[in-house]
Amino acid sequence: MTNIKTAISIDKPLFKEVEALAKELEVSRSRLFSLAVSDFIQRRKNHELLEAINNSLQDSPDLEEDQIIKRMKSSHRRVIKDSWK
Repeated sequence: MTNIKTAISIDKPLFKEVEALAKELEVSRSRLFSLAVSDFIQRRKNHELLEAINNSLQDSPDLEEDQIIKRMKSSHRRVIKDSWK
């Protein structure tokens, strides 16, 4: 993997926390920022996936689809009932 250098500006109190955490975890600041950004991106993807799933579940059947489903259930019951005799 190719590394790319970048410069960012953060508030001094946050920088101090980053320094302390990097030291505690025994990783470089760069590695800590990479881990944090990777985690943020993954959480965002998970959130987008969850939104897509929730949106798809909100698409309930309309009246015509409901009637088709009821007929299919009824037909399926007859087929199953006849196969258990």
